[in-house]
Amino acid sequence: MSDSNTTTTQTGTPVASDDHSLTAGADGVTALHDRYLVEKLAQFNRERIPERIVHAKGGGAHGEFVVTGDVSRFTKAAVFQRGARTETLQRFSSVAGEQGSPDTWRDVRGFSVKFYTTEGNYDIVGNNTPVFFIRDGIKFPDFIHSQKRLPGSGLRDADMQWDFWTLSPESAHQVTYLMGDRGLPRSWRQMPGYGSHTYQWINAEGERFWVKYHFHSRQGNAQMQGAEAELIAGADADYYRRDLYEAIEAGDFPAWDLFVQVMPYEDAKTYRFNPFDLTKVWPHSDYPLIEVGTHTLTRNPENFFAEIEQAAFSPANTVPGIDISPDKMLMARVFSYPDAQRYRVGTNYNELPVNAPKAAVRSYSQDGAARHGFKPATEPVYAPNSFGGPVADAAAAGEGGWESDGALVRSAATLHAEDDDFGQAGALYREVFDAAAKARFLDTISGAIGGVTREDIRERAIQYWTSVDAGLGALLRQKLASPSQDANEAAEYVGVAE
Repeated sequence: MSDSNTTTTQTGTPVASDDHSLTAGADGVTALHDRYLVEKLAQFNRERIPERIVHAKGGGAHGEFVVTGDVSRFTKAAVFQRGARTETLQRFSSVAGEQGSPDTWRDVRGFSVKFYTTEGNYDIVGNNTPVFFIRDGIKFPDFIHSQKRLPGSGLRDADMQWDFWTLSPESAHQVTYLMGDRGLPRSWRQMPGYGSHTYQWINAEGERFWVKYHFHSRQGNAQMQGAEAELIAGADADYYRRDLYEAIEAGDFPAWDLFVQVMPYEDAKTYRFNPFDLTKVWPHSDYPLIEVGTHTLTRNPENFFAEIEQAAFSPANTVPGIDISPDKMLMARVFSYPDAQRYRVGTNYNELPVNAPKAAVRSYSQDGAARHGFKPATEPVYAPNSFGGPVADAAAAGEGGWESDGALVRSAATLHAEDDDFGQAGALYREVFDAAAKARFLDTISGAIGGVTREDIRERAIQYWTSVDAGLGALLRQKLASPSQDANEAAEYVGVAE
């Protein structure tokens, strides 16, 4: 028997050397039957899985969610019952950048939380903004393509970005957030999080409600300016990742208070704008925040690849008492996210420890690459069966739903009085931004549009912001016409995305 500290192959066989390949003489050819050399090189070539198409660069940690409020009248989900404590995993990310890109590029930040509940895994997969650029999933691939790199030069391109945005006026609300101070958070710890979409809650009596999730940082919200972000991007591309890791290692555990807005089910039918439109927010004056609980990150991953890179989040992961809504983007994501994980991680990605639920799994799925969990051979592998296999239970599932008697159409909902694309963006600029924030915002958008080379796209960009606010459009036109416009500003914002 070899010493317990002897190097072995992946099948447990002792290895002769970690320093020298097997060769025909000291300077001869390498023997192909040096099995350990072949194993090491072959494994090395396969160490990476495909990076996420979006949200590729990120980091995260483990934590716990504790319910402090009482929302039992709205949902029967065990994870949100008063006093419940649930293990969690959180992942933060940027959206446009690939692996290795700087954390401090101007971008929307991903904010995703996995709750390992007693009823199965529940994922809230959102961002640090309450809205998004588009409202229909059919445009999502095109949007991401416009924010990535040109196929020829491999470079980001302002023409491509602004061409898409100005031809998609529903993007105005999110682009206002992005080009404002929210686009450059000081750290992942010092930014809010949102489920963004509208979800459905169902209580024990079967009553249905529409909800939106809001995570408020206990560290407060803080931002940085463009010049500082650019310096940090060159000095420390992993600035956010390092900040989170070092804070948790030092015992400075970041926390967020979770609140929800709750809309009675019937209100959605006559509300002044479509409550399922991902480009809109619900004013707090209409639906105030209700306390749910506190989410705290307490433990760094022991292995970043296994616990963060292979982590698979999906809005399709719901539990009894929670369901989706008629939000078109959400319905598309419910398909797209699990499909992406099957491609990226593997068909049995939910068997990996970081993705495996704490609740019991009783299903009829079988086989597939990397399958290692399996049932006894005596158990049936199909349903229905007469051998005592698991049986579906509609009452236990607690599914939601909504009424629809419409014809099949390809259009946006137009039944709500205030369903315009620029109104909420204009309100954000006029009513939320102070004078200093408005000045920074003008500098940011003029710098970004300054990189546009096609005159027709530049003119559409000016009209885009004029539709948000006429005074802003006039200031933008004046600033872009000024010979003092700093062309270097434009480069800073090329490549912002999702």
